[in-house]
Amino acid sequence: MAGLSLKCGDCGALLRSVEEAQEHAELTSHSNFSESTEAVLNLICTACGKPCRSKTESDLHTKRTGHTEFTDKTLEAAKPISLEAPKVAAESEDGGDASASKSEEMVVPEVNKSILEELESMGFATARATRALYYSGNASLEAAVNWVVEHENDPEIDQMPLVPKDTKVEAPKPALTPEQLKAKQQELRERARKKKEEEEKLAEREREKERIRIGKELLEAKRIEELNERKRILALRKAEKEEEKRARDKIRQKLEEDKAERRRRLGLPAEDPSTAKPPAPVVEEKKLSLPVRPASKAEQMRECLRSLKSNHKEDDAKVKRAFQTLLTYVGNVVKNPDEEKFRKIRLSNQTFQDRVGALRGGIEFLELCGFEKIEGDEFLFLPRDKVDRAVLNSAGSELDSAIKNPFFGVL
Repeated sequence: MAGLSLKCGDCGALLRSVEEAQEHAELTSHSNFSESTEAVLNLICTACGKPCRSKTESDLHTKRTGHTEFTDKTLEAAKPISLEAPKVAAESEDGGDASASKSEEMVVPEVNKSILEELESMGFATARATRALYYSGNASLEAAVNWVVEHENDPEIDQMPLVPKDTKVEAPKPALTPEQLKAKQQELRERARKKKEEEEKLAEREREKERIRIGKELLEAKRIEELNERKRILALRKAEKEEEKRARDKIRQKLEEDKAERRRRLGLPAEDPSTAKPPAPVVEEKKLSLPVRPASKAEQMRECLRSLKSNHKEDDAKVKRAFQTLLTYVGNVVKNPDEEKFRKIRLSNQTFQDRVGALRGGIEFLELCGFEKIEGDEFLFLPRDKVDRAVLNSAGSELDSAIKNPFFGVL
């Protein structure tokens, strides 16, 4: 049987003619073609007349338009493929024969004019809009736009579609009445609102999961820190005990050597180890509590800030404002250590009292930074020679952590 189509050996596409194969080669750079006895499908939609070249294309058309009836005209259109170059037909001497050889007249399909105008006002070219309306079945503006989105990479997207003159085209659906349009818009707005609410709920759940995860990580970090501290204390105690034992052994050995030296000088024989007095019973020392490492300045500041937040936990805004004010005082001293106005605070100042002085723990934090009460407790003053950048930087870090950490003072 003669070949009914040309098959691309690179991608498997079936092509109706040599011209289609040439176009396919120009678009894809494929060059491996061979004759095939498998005909390219020619399924015609009975509702709108759209031709489909494959079962997949007809399924997509059904999905978009709801049209399910197709007429299979594959065998009617199937003709053997000729690989020879087409020859130009000589002019027929008989005018009747020339008219009979003319191909079927092709025309631009009729589509919904109102929807076409809407598509053109949206910026779509006339050819693209006409093609989208025709192949989406003149269903609606939304269907036409969806078709354009799905086929925007098609090479013939901007070519005006042509169909046989006698092809039946589905009558365009009547436009929506103002009431129906208003109801449709309300439905779309309600759908968008519900979708936004669902997205916000999902985002809130994700934020809550993140907060829980951070809380668990902070608890785990605190547990590990406490465990490491206990191990450090135990190791320190063990090292101290070993050091004490070595010191006692060294003293005992020195005493024995001094005793033997005295006996030698007195002319006495060396002491017989067997007659040596039994060692005095060791009196067990009273067990001491584990040594407590003195709290560092940073730990004292952190505890002071925790206490301040705990004492005023009913007003988070006031606590945060106090932290930010303290951070400002500390930052000003670090940036301008020679300026006395940044190192001297009047305790009776109303702004200072409202922000820091009236909160238990605020003045104590400044004292940990090096400020001292002077002139009858009227001022807080940080002497220039006592400005310690390391302490102030540590205070800034603790304040920054207290401000940014939502779990500060809670765990």
